[in-house]
Amino acid sequence: MTNRRSIRRFTQASIPAEDVKLIMEAALMAPTSKSSRPWHFVLVDDRNTLERLSQCRQAGSGPIAKCRLAVVVCADSSLTGPWIEDATIAATYIQLQAQDLGLGSVWIQVRDRFDAEGVPADENIQGILGIPDTISVECVVAIGYPDEAKNPQNLEKLLWERVHIGGWNPEQTQA
Repeated sequence: MTNRRSIRRFTQASIPAEDVKLIMEAALMAPTSKSSRPWHFVLVDDRNTLERLSQCRQAGSGPIAKCRLAVVVCADSSLTGPWIEDATIAATYIQLQAQDLGLGSVWIQVRDRFDAEGVPADENIQGILGIPDTISVECVVAIGYPDEAKNPQNLEKLLWERVHIGGWNPEQTQA
């Protein structure tokens, strides 16, 4: 956990198929509300499609164009109320498994984001990938071998004052 950081620059080294399978196994093991399993995952490694996906929103989606694998995390919102949470947990599992395999990743938020013309980013992605309107896009996780080095999390900067024991106490701190 200490070493997992958002990576936005990637080498062009291919990701072994076995590693992609492990990443998707982790996603498919993610817990969901009432075991509804509403998520769907679209894996993209085609350079042209990655470039198109990187234009889905006005800013912040550029890393998709340079990654080796993008996992579009979607869910059927008709199956469960907390589909956003279910998709979010799966996306987090994807990132943690990627980290464990020595890969870097970055979460690109899609839901409630827009391109320069005001078109919702999820509609752009649905159009590019042929995702039905009944399936909602939460995010894209861009994955690849890191082409940047980041320091581990600084444990001295953890916000322990935000941990409340036994009830809300804004003056309570832990060190």
